[in-house]
Parts: sequence; C-alpha cells; structure tokens
Amino acid sequence: FTDDPFDKPPCRGCSSYLTEPYVKCAECGPPPFLLCLQCFTRGFEYKKHQSDHTYEIMTSDFPVLDPNWTAQEEMALLEAVMDCGFGNWQDVANQMCTKSKEECEKHYMKHFINNPLFASTLLKLRQAEEAQHNETAIPFQAADDPPRPTFDSLLSRDMAGYMPARADFVEEFDNYAEWDLRDIDFVEDDSDILHALKIAVVDIYHSRLKERQRRKKIIRDHGLINLRKFQIVERRYPKELQELYESMRRFARILGPVEHDKFIESHALEFELRREIKRLQEYRAAGITNFCSARTYEQLKKTREEERLKRTMLSEVLQYIQDSSACQQWLSRQADIDSGLSPTVPVPSNSGRRSAPPLNLTGLPGTEKLNDKEKELCQMVRLVPGAYLEYKAALVNECNKQGGLRLAQARALIKIDVNKTRKIYDFLIREGYITKA
Repeated sequence: FTDDPFDKPPCRGCSSYLTEPYVKCAECGPPPFLLCLQCFTRGFEYKKHQSDHTYEIMTSDFPVLDPNWTAQEEMALLEAVMDCGFGNWQDVANQMCTKSKEECEKHYMKHFINNPLFASTLLKLRQAEEAQHNETAIPFQAADDPPRPTFDSLLSRDMAGYMPARADFVEEFDNYAEWDLRDIDFVEDDSDILHALKIAVVDIYHSRLKERQRRKKIIRDHGLINLRKFQIVERRYPKELQELYESMRRFARILGPVEHDKFIESHALEFELRREIKRLQEYRAAGITNFCSARTYEQLKKTREEERLKRTMLSEVLQYIQDSSACQQWLSRQADIDSGLSPTVPVPSNSGRRSAPPLNLTGLPGTEKLNDKEKELCQMVRLVPGAYLEYKAALVNECNKQGGLRLAQARALIKIDVNKTRKIYDFLIREGYITKA
C-alpha cells in the first residue's frame, strides 16, 4: 500500500477493508500486522503471529484541534475539500455526512487557513523528527552524498568504481551471474526433469542476487563507499587500537552499523581500562598509595629515562672514539638535550652508514622450507622466506628454459633492489641451483 493515510492494507485474516477501530499487533512487523475486530476476537494466527501477542487498538476517535471534532473527522474534512474543491462547503458537508455546511467552513478557516501556529507547529515536528534520525553512531550515513570523482581516478579506484549518480557499482559482485541464464528458455516440450532443472538454475540465480544486495547493503550502511573518510574515522583511535579496528571490521556483516560502532567503542574502552589498571599496578609495586606521590614518581621516571638516553648516546660515541667528527656531533646533541631541544642529528659511523641488523625469521611462513645456508642468506639480505622461494623458483625456471642465466636477466625478472638481486644470483650459482649463461 502507498503512503496515503487513507489507503490502509486489508485485514490479514479475511482480506476485508479495515474500518476503525481495528487491531495492530505490537510484536509483528514491519510491515504492520493488522486485523479486523472479527478476526481478532476469534484468535486468528498466521506464521509468527500468535493470539497472545500484545496489540494496539487503532482508532481516530480522539480530538486533535477542536474538542468537538475527532481525528477521523479532520481527515475526512481534508479529503472532502481535496475532492470537492475549496469553497464548495455544501458538497463537503454532504460528503462528510456528520457536519453541516457552516461547521465545515468555520472549522476549516479557523484551524487550517487563519491559524498562524499551525504551520510552525508542523515545522517543529518535522525538525524534531529529523534531529531524532540524525542522532546515530554511523560514521557515514546512507543519506550522505559520496564524492563524485572522475572515472579511473585514484579516488574512483578507492571507491571500487562506485557511481554516486546511479547509486551502484561499475562492476557488480559475482558480475557474470547472469551468464548462466542466457541459454535458458522455457518451452512446452520440456520434460518434468528438464523443467525442474531450469527452475533450480533460476533459484540459484536469485540466491546470488540476494547475496549481491546483502553485500551492497553492508557497504552502504557502514559507510565503506568513501574509503578515505572511513580511514579518517579510524584515526580517532590510538595506534594500538587501529589494528584491532581493522580485524574487527569482518564482524560488520553480522552487526548493524550502530551495534558495530558500540562493539568497537567497547573494545577501545577496555583498552583504556587495561592501560589504566597497568599504571596503577606499577604504582602499587613501587609502594605508592596516593596520586600526589604518583606525580612525583612520574617526574623521577622521566628523569631516569633522560639519563638512560644520555648513557646510550655516550656508548655510541665510545664506539667511534677515533672519529673526531662523531664526538663533535655527540657534543652538539648533548647540548641540544640540555637546552630542552629534541636532537635531530644522528651520530654517523666511520663508513657513514650503519648496517641494518639481520632479519629475525622466527615465525615467518616458509622458514621451515629453507636450509641453513638459505636462512643465513635471508637474514643478511633481509628477505622474507616466502619472497625468496618465489624468486628462487622464477630464476631456476628461467635458467632451465634458457640453458643458463645472466645477472641482467635475473634483475629484469624479479625487479627488486639490485644489490639484493646480485647476492641472490651469486648464492644460487654458488650452490649449483642455476648456471651462468
């Protein structure tokens, strides 16, 4: 049924036109579950609706603007004026059957034409309703207008090809689902089995369409269309919580947007509470029993950290004691720290650059597939085992095809840092995995 208040749905029990008063189930819906009084008295039940559900009596037999006029008569008056035209009060009264010509004209002019508060009252009600709907925890509401980037731009790719003007995507989920239906044609000569098979294919297609719509609804409700705006929302949380926020995003398909935001906020609150509890436990372990002593403890802790930083800087300089420039730069950093400035000049080594520490392979996938020499290579080159195995397989396959492999071919094949490529290439030749061309 439409939005017309006079266009009510029929009774769910007998399909007859509903006349007031009628009954509305308070537990079923939407759509509203309406029953006439006859069906209600005989305890009509249908699907999830039970006869012991709570209910509401729907009637318009109450005053709104005038004690002598019911809400039903108000709506009948407006409908009669709309049908008969303004000024034809005799026809309006004949259609209403409950009021005279003079009563209809006087009531309409008083409450709907000459009442200056009527329009402002409706405006306030509308503004209050909009404010009520806007007070939600959804970071990106479905009513927001997404950005309209140019086609094939960076922002368009971030939005997965979403077209705001059409409220749809360039490429759908399961984009080729319709291909399974292109050759299906229902004809009268089909056997029962063939007809059942075609119906099954159509049912499968409907299920794929439902999954497509479900995914679109999740994207729109949770504000995942405008990815950059969603990333700005993520940055509200501390760095420790952003990884949790990313991992918890998969639960958005189960929870609604408001419930999902509450779920994330509860984890953020838990993180803050755990951090505060840990700080209080640190105070208790240090023998602190009041917050005044805690402030003194924090100041002394900060001083100790500064002293530890100075000792670390001194140990760095002592490693390069023969380098006068390194000592001079250390003295400059020390002067900056003493004056309250943050040091920005690093202490260089004799070679001008300190080498990075070896890569720790513990827990990395693919480590168990490497021998000891390959593990040592990955640690020194700082290459994860999975990437090394892919590069090794590519170089070995190319060497088998060509009968040999040159360094330039290896660099063109795997396209990483040239120094790392050289070390991998030399290692594979030295171990006999590949041969020089």
